[in-house]
Amino acid sequence: MPVPPAAGIGGVIGAPVTPFTQAGDLDLDTLELICDFLIARGVHGLALPMHTGESLNLGMAERMRLVETAVSAAGGRVPVVAHVSMPGTGQVIELAQHAEKAGAAAVVVVTPYHWRPPRKALLAHFTAVARAVSVGVLAYNFPSRLGVGLDADLLAELIGRCDNFAGVKDASYDMQSFTEACARTSALRPGFAMLTGIEYVLTSMPVGGAGCFSPSAILAPGLVTSLYEACRDGATDRARPLQYRASALWHLLRETGYPASVKAAMAMFGRPAGGVRLPLLDLDDEAAGRLRRGLADLGLLDSEPHGWG
Repeated sequence: MPVPPAAGIGGVIGAPVTPFTQAGDLDLDTLELICDFLIARGVHGLALPMHTGESLNLGMAERMRLVETAVSAAGGRVPVVAHVSMPGTGQVIELAQHAEKAGAAAVVVVTPYHWRPPRKALLAHFTAVARAVSVGVLAYNFPSRLGVGLDADLLAELIGRCDNFAGVKDASYDMQSFTEACARTSALRPGFAMLTGIEYVLTSMPVGGAGCFSPSAILAPGLVTSLYEACRDGATDRARPLQYRASALWHLLRETGYPASVKAAMAMFGRPAGGVRLPLLDLDDEAAGRLRRGLADLGLLDSEPHGWG
């Protein structure tokens, strides 16, 4: 499968966990299994290490090794998007330039942590990163967690400044702002990718969304890809019950201890990836039991694949 240009990134973008050995080191062999599994099950791209992949718990060198491994494992079958967010712009540029050299198709950059920069600083930050690389740059909008947001006007200005500003991962879950962003960006840059942060594609794709980042694809690839395909085809009646199940799965993962719940569920599907690093905690027996019951109630333990095959 040829890799599309960065501006064409869309569909289901799998967001792998970061697997660890029993000693707490990176388990790159298992990461290769994860990448192969996701690609074989129909994802259209890989993005890592996202927060699902514990990016905040990783060193710079570890993040670089993860991107190198994913690019190698993907082997050109799907594009790899490197998550390069850090508090400082210089740190982001270092990771972004490494990702480009490693063969990533694009990078994704969240609004800076802690500082809550004003509009002028946000523009300067994203512009500096985009001008430091030639691959596509996706902004990551998460205003409820970070205190600042990227509105349609700011996105339009970035498009005007940066030829390689290729899209947005939107975790605002605000349909008004998402719709306005789709309208402005599509008029200025056809192919600009407005992607939801998780699998809410039935509400986002009809107004111009290009797909989603998907932490759930490693657990329920059949559900997630079927949902995307139904939305792509405009089959609302087919998509609606799939969207309800995907939403219920997301809430189950959150309520039982996300992102540790993703790794716990992976083990239940015969795809173990180790534990999580502090300050995260692995699920206790009570939470793991609720998770297993929830997966069973959603029909996923019987309908989704077990093991890596």
